[in-house]
Amino acid sequence: MKIANIHEAKSQLSKLIECALEGEEVVIAKSGKPIVKLVPIVVDESPRQGGQWKGRVRIADDFDSLPPDIAEAFGIVPK
Repeated sequence: MKIANIHEAKSQLSKLIECALEGEEVVIAKSGKPIVKLVPIVVDESPRQGGQWKGRVRIADDFDSLPPDIAEAFGIVPK
């Protein structure tokens, strides 16, 4: 585990980031007390699975129709 004080972290941030990316735990301390941990972001590349909301959401039958008064307010002429 690498522990750096704030001043060191400011001057060697790139090096500390590289250490974190290589898997080393990097802790930044203030007055000798640990305050934050520097860790890499892990992006989930697995494909998304759909269908979690199936049966839980209802779309009204008239969802795609625009009421005449609203259409008029936007300057849309009904067909």
